[in-house]
Amino acid sequence: MNILRGVVRSSFLYRTIPARPSLALATTSFVLRPSVTPCCSRPFSTLEDYPVDTLKQKPKASTPLRRTAAASLPIRSNPTPTRSSIRPVLTFATAERYLPTQLRSRLPPDSQKLHDAWWVPRWGQNGEVFVFGNGSFVCWGLSEDEARQFAKAVLARCEIGSLKEAETEELEFVTDPNEKTRIQGDLIILGRVAPLQDPSNAATAPPPNSSLEITTLLARYAYSQALSRSAALSVLEESLEDYLSSVAQLPHSLEKTGKPGLGREALIKKLGALMKFRQGLNLNRENFSDTPDLYWTEPELESFFKLMTAALEVKARTNSVNEKITYATEVQSTLRQLLTESSAHRMELVIIALIAVEVIIALIREGPELYRMAFGTPKKNESEPTTSLSSTH
Repeated sequence: MNILRGVVRSSFLYRTIPARPSLALATTSFVLRPSVTPCCSRPFSTLEDYPVDTLKQKPKASTPLRRTAAASLPIRSNPTPTRSSIRPVLTFATAERYLPTQLRSRLPPDSQKLHDAWWVPRWGQNGEVFVFGNGSFVCWGLSEDEARQFAKAVLARCEIGSLKEAETEELEFVTDPNEKTRIQGDLIILGRVAPLQDPSNAATAPPPNSSLEITTLLARYAYSQALSRSAALSVLEESLEDYLSSVAQLPHSLEKTGKPGLGREALIKKLGALMKFRQGLNLNRENFSDTPDLYWTEPELESFFKLMTAALEVKARTNSVNEKITYATEVQSTLRQLLTESSAHRMELVIIALIAVEVIIALIREGPELYRMAFGTPKKNESEPTTSLSSTH
């Protein structure tokens, strides 16, 4: 699901809406965002450059990114000579996962493995891409058309469980060597970073044609991994919502008619759909709660990752998914019980029918003997020889 966020670009809103730099964790479960227009082509922009009647209004606050959108206004409205123009960060989840063996052969030659992702240092006019195995990729400095072209040209044949509609996340970033790398409001600022605690965590052989600065590479990677995790979680949320919607009428049907309202085959299909969903959730190596191993030795990178994760409400959304899985498990138990009762009832009918047939066959075969035993009538074949002997004499 897309993250709704708004950027207030009028001086009136800047005076009336206070900045909130903190990224507190919200309790809502889903984060939605509509598409936003990529950044302007000019190097700097000010509030006076935009007509008042065309400015986007700040949406109602319900997520940390939306509540703190005004905190990015000082950066947006006060350009400096060292600060770049505002550029997009686009995240797409297009499949359940990517096939690693095919992914490497289809990536550009200068791509290289960077911890849990494949890093494409240059794509399009002046952007880069991080491709993660969970079926998502993060684009820095690319337009939406360029990002979709990358998915079509590179990733389409590597997808396993392709999605009908890609899940997306959208943010923006600027580069400024005089600023400290951080998230301010809904804007990522790439600037100064601390030296790595473990030099072996750096890229092995950074290419000379990288689109963005190598000094902030791992900071971009940390932010990208959090965005990738959020997009992958959105896919699970959508799958679970579709399943729950498909069985929404089951309780009402049981209440009114005492029957599930679905045939045996349909019930088995619903059971299989939930088993497939739980399999994808439990066997997926993407754990939405744990911190990746890289950040154990890099506290600054860990702070980047955790701040982005909190801003995207991954923890709250994961808890919501777990609660819905609990309900789905109860639905699964009910379906299984209905199938068991239906099978048991059918077996009882079959057994009763077999017993009835056996009784009828026994009556047909043993009926005369039972009649003779009951009423004392002699057998017909025993009286015939006596009659024939008396007639000969």
